[in-house]
Amino acid sequence: MATQAINNSQNKNVCDLPPVIAGALEQEAVTTTYPTGAVLFAEGQVPRGIFIVRRGRVKLSICGSDGRTLILRIVEPGSPLGVAAVVSGRQYEATAETQEPSEISFLRQSDLLRLMRVHGELTLWVTQHISQDYAFTCREIRDLILSDSATEKLARLLVGWLDQNSDSKHPSQMKLALTHEEIGQMIGTSRETVSRLFAGFKKQRLIQQSGSTLVIPSRIALESLITA
Repeated sequence: MATQAINNSQNKNVCDLPPVIAGALEQEAVTTTYPTGAVLFAEGQVPRGIFIVRRGRVKLSICGSDGRTLILRIVEPGSPLGVAAVVSGRQYEATAETQEPSEISFLRQSDLLRLMRVHGELTLWVTQHISQDYAFTCREIRDLILSDSATEKLARLLVGWLDQNSDSKHPSQMKLALTHEEIGQMIGTSRETVSRLFAGFKKQRLIQQSGSTLVIPSRIALESLITA
C-alpha cells in the first residue's frame, strides 16, 4: 500500500502556491520543532488547524477496532496535513506522528478559512489537495483489496516507491527508512511476514540491500509479481 510513501512529488504542496499566498500562510503560521514520535493530532480529535511539514517526515495512520494499525502514507516536506478535516469541520480521520525530528508549521482553522475567503487561488489549491487525497486513498484501497497475497502487496509497495521515470530495465535504488513492522502496517500484514518476504525477494534476486539502501535490479521482474 501507500505508493507515495517515499516519493510524494505528485501531491499538492506549499511550493505550488504563488509567493504572495505562500507568504500570507507563513505570516499566520507558527513553526515548531518536534522530536521523533510526537503526535501532531490524533484520529477522532476535533480539528484545530492544518499542519505543514517543513522538515522531516510524518506518518499518517489509522487504528482498527481490533487494535491493529494501518499506515496510510509517509508525508514529506512541503505537504499539508489535516486539510479535509479543517475545511469540513469533521474530526481528524487519521493520526499524524513524526517519523524523525521535524519542523512543522501550524495554521489555525479560523486563519485558513479567512485566507481562503480572501485568496481564490488558495481555495483552488485546497480543493485540489483534498481531491488528490481522495483519489490517492481510493487507489490505495483498490490495491489492497485486489492484491491476492502479501507478496503482491509488498511488490506493489516497492514498485510504487520507485521513481516513475526510472529505467525499468536497469537497477534503481532508494533509501529504506521504514522498519519491517512499519512496512507490515502499510500492507496489512505482520512484521514476521515482511521479513520472510524480504528474504525471499533477496533469494530470487528481486532486491538487494546494503544497510538502509535498497536496490531493485529489475523493475520489470518486480512488476511481474503484480497481477491485478
